[in-house]
Amino acid sequence: MRKIVLSLLLCFAFLAAQAQSTQKPVLHGKHWMAITGKPLAATAGAMIFQKGGNAVDASCAMVAATCTMWDVLSWGGETQALIYNPKTKKVIGINALGIAPTGATAEFFKSKGMNYPPEYGPLSAVTPGTPGGLCYMLAEFGTMSLKDVLAPAMTLAEGYPIEAQTANAMERGKKQIKEWPYSKSVFLPHLGEEREAPVAGEIFKQLDLLETLRKMVEAEAQALKKGKSRKEAIYAAQDRFYKGDIAQEFVRGSKEQGGLITMEDLAKWKVIQEEPLKVNYKGIDVYKLSQWTQGPMMLQALNMLENIDVKSMGFNSAKYIHTMYQVMNLTFADRDFYYGDPYFAPEEPITGLLSKEYAKARVKEINWEKNNAKAAPGDPYPFEGKVNPYSDYLKQWKQASLDKPVSPLDENYLNQVFLGTTSVEAADKEGWVVSIVPSGGWLPACIAGKTGIGMSQRMQSFVTDPKLNPYNVVEPGKRPRVTLTPTMALKDGKPYISFGVQGGDTQDQNLLQFFINMVEFGMNVQEATEAPNINTYQFYLSLGGEDRKPKPGNILLHESTPPYVRKELAQMGYRLTYDDRTSGPINAIYFDWEHGSFWGGSSNHGEDYGIGW
Repeated sequence: MRKIVLSLLLCFAFLAAQAQSTQKPVLHGKHWMAITGKPLAATAGAMIFQKGGNAVDASCAMVAATCTMWDVLSWGGETQALIYNPKTKKVIGINALGIAPTGATAEFFKSKGMNYPPEYGPLSAVTPGTPGGLCYMLAEFGTMSLKDVLAPAMTLAEGYPIEAQTANAMERGKKQIKEWPYSKSVFLPHLGEEREAPVAGEIFKQLDLLETLRKMVEAEAQALKKGKSRKEAIYAAQDRFYKGDIAQEFVRGSKEQGGLITMEDLAKWKVIQEEPLKVNYKGIDVYKLSQWTQGPMMLQALNMLENIDVKSMGFNSAKYIHTMYQVMNLTFADRDFYYGDPYFAPEEPITGLLSKEYAKARVKEINWEKNNAKAAPGDPYPFEGKVNPYSDYLKQWKQASLDKPVSPLDENYLNQVFLGTTSVEAADKEGWVVSIVPSGGWLPACIAGKTGIGMSQRMQSFVTDPKLNPYNVVEPGKRPRVTLTPTMALKDGKPYISFGVQGGDTQDQNLLQFFINMVEFGMNVQEATEAPNINTYQFYLSLGGEDRKPKPGNILLHESTPPYVRKELAQMGYRLTYDDRTSGPINAIYFDWEHGSFWGGSSNHGEDYGIGW
């Protein structure tokens, strides 16, 4: 009898393993789906849904919660979003990226011996974008009050049991944190002890931040009392942040610590609603924000891959990996040279870059036998009937990328490549879909005065040398080209997948492979988030110190990569490294129109978490 029972148990275990081929299960929901970077933040989204909010309301609550929990971002950072509006059946882009402040010129940073703005501190800060982005999305597309949407975040600010990941980040960064008095008082409650940061499970309080959020809610309440509409009242709260007493304290605290942001910088900043870019890949419309992000490089890559039968190569075969690596290198080179703020001159050649004919020309440059260590930007101008005004810079760019020996992949370099943010994905039964990749103000963060607001570090994504990228040279009022890149795909005119990922320069690498996993290799949404990725380092770092040059041939593979694939890649000239996690946490929602339900995916890396109903 015992043998029979044991056999049955083994059979059931085998069937269970077969039923779930992933480390985390697929999420299923019929009414709504909320996924983001922290379990408590996903719970905040669920709370808003349960109160009758739509996906925009819930996503705003999740952004607010993740900022309050320092999920590799803060309230002083930036918010980038794609929103599908079921009423218009259109995808909307939200540009809530801060601007370079008064005095932030290439000459200013060069005078301090810097080739790039610094990684940390007040001089790395653009103006805050997240508070305005949240208010704009909520006012224009949400249904609830700011008070209701901020309630979970305000509860967290009163005090919540901090998790180990964030607490340990505070402890690791405490040397820098001690340079900034307002940060020190928040992040290091145990000064003088062996461990000065909080410990996991300790109640972490942010009373200055709570007061800032309370002031915004108070401004909303006062406006409503005067007879203002819901939308007008939310904008009153936004004005208090950017033009009122919150702004005054933010500017005072920033300047005290050496920052450049002025009251005028805050007052003139605006959220920009824009039409996103898109390409069609085999009948699927894929949407990205425009060239102020790195998002169009995924669209360029899809245009190239449309000319290649990647499915026949087999998933993560040596030929497939080589193909993806070469395609990504070419699109990264274009990103590094051509992408920048479209609201400033010179005008980027985005039409040429996204041309199907340009993609065909770029595919012809691929060496199918070995890695091309000299992969460089192409010339998209002829594909929009123009002459490239920077052809001399292009020649110099190729030389500048390769004029020094390639340095090794040290831990600091890898941290910059994978430097995190979070992602927020939400959808509801009414048809609203939201994909957000907020970031900025990550630990160790410099808090501006008594606001509790950690300042952005996004200024470092500018260049000071136009030969590197004439479209992304720092100047006041300009937005840096960021890595942050929410994604949405529509099929037959209806939402198909909404997805985003954490991870700096790796984001569009990982999202491209996630998308191909689903479309070409038939993986479900959870399988695709967990599947092994490859990562190239053959690009200029968007974040970091002075050494940002490409590292040709270096590739990250999953440790499960078979020996014969490793051998083939080494013979092609690759330098191989391995890890058991080869992407940041990917979060995604797949829309099952056959059954009228949502499938949620949240990868098995980090603390990302989803809830569906």
